[in-house]
Amino acid sequence: MKRNVKVAIWGFGAMGSGMVKMLLKKKGVDIVSVCDMAPHRVGKSIYEVLEIEKGSRPEVIIKPEIDEVLTEGCCDVCLVVTDTFTKKVFPKIKTVLEKKINVITTAEEMAYPQAQNPELAAELDKIAKENGVSILGTGINPGLIMDLLVVCLTGCMMDVEHVEAKRVNSLSPFGPAVMEEQGVGATVEEFEKGVKDGTLAGHVGFAESVRMIGDAIGWKVEKFEQQMKPIVTSIDRKSPYGFSKAGDVAGVNMTGQGWVDGEVKIDMIHPQQIEPEMEGTETGDYITIKGTPDIHMANKPEVEGGIGTIAMCVNMIPHVINADPGLKTMIDLPVPRAIMGDFRELIKNEN
Repeated sequence: MKRNVKVAIWGFGAMGSGMVKMLLKKKGVDIVSVCDMAPHRVGKSIYEVLEIEKGSRPEVIIKPEIDEVLTEGCCDVCLVVTDTFTKKVFPKIKTVLEKKINVITTAEEMAYPQAQNPELAAELDKIAKENGVSILGTGINPGLIMDLLVVCLTGCMMDVEHVEAKRVNSLSPFGPAVMEEQGVGATVEEFEKGVKDGTLAGHVGFAESVRMIGDAIGWKVEKFEQQMKPIVTSIDRKSPYGFSKAGDVAGVNMTGQGWVDGEVKIDMIHPQQIEPEMEGTETGDYITIKGTPDIHMANKPEVEGGIGTIAMCVNMIPHVINADPGLKTMIDLPVPRAIMGDFRELIKNEN
C-alpha cells in the first residue's frame, strides 16, 4: 500500500480551515502541519479550533513561523491560502518550493501570473524546476467558472467568434475584510474615491481569466481593460457582516474586456452584492459563446464561492503532485474532479 498523501496548510482562516475540514473527511491523506499568525489560533490544536474530535489522528499544533512548520520534503504539497496578488505571495511560494514541496495557492493572480507578472511567473517556474516540484494557482474564480469552464465548452465548437462569461453572486456569506474591499456600505462618493486611489479591490482575476482563455484557444490578447461601478441599493440591506442603507453601495459591478485583432472578443461581467434577492436579483453563472455551434450555459443559483474554492484546491492535489516540475495553470493539468475514493490511488509515482 502506498503511503498517505501529506499536506501542509499556510493560512488557517475561512478557506484554509475549510480545506482542512474537507481533507479530514478524505481517505489516504494526512494533515502534517499548519502555519497561521493569528494570535487566537497560534499554539492551539487544529482539532480544537475546528471543534472536531481528534480521535486517533496525530496532533497538529498551529505555529506562527513557516520554518517551524516545513522542513525539506516533509510533505507532498503545501496549500498557501494567504494572499491575493502575485507580488505579495511570491516570497511565500519561493520558501515552500525551496523546501522541495509542491504548492497550490488561492492567490487570484497566481491562476495565470504570466498575464500581469511575466517576470515573476518565469522566476517561479525556474525555482520550481530547480527543486523538482510544481505550482498551481486555482479557486472557483479565477480557476474554473469564468475561464477553465469556458475553455472546456469551446472543445465542442468548430470556431469561436466571441466569449461572454457572467457570474452574478452574493457577497452575504463573506466577512468584514471583503465588505470593505468591495465598498459595501460606502457612499457613492466614497466608492468612486476608493476606485481612483486603488483601495477598493473589487474582483481580482479578470486579466488572468481573459489571458487563460485567449492562450488556450489561440487568441493573442493584445489589450485588456476593466471597470468598477457601484451597485446602489434602493432599500436598506443587511448581511451577517455588512450593512448598506438605501442610497449607498451594496456591492460592485465588475466588467472586463479582452481585445483580439482590434476588437473585443472576450467579455467578463461580474456583479456581486449583499442580499441581491432583496431587489429581485437572482444569482447564477452564465457562459455565452458565439461561434459554430453557439453555446449557452446557465447555472442557477451561483456556485458558492467559498465552498468552490476549497474544493478546487483540495481536488487538484493529486494532479499537482503528478505534474512535471514548474509553474502550472488550470489549462496545463487534467480537468478537476471530485475525489470520492482514496487519494493514494491517484498518485502516479512514489518519491
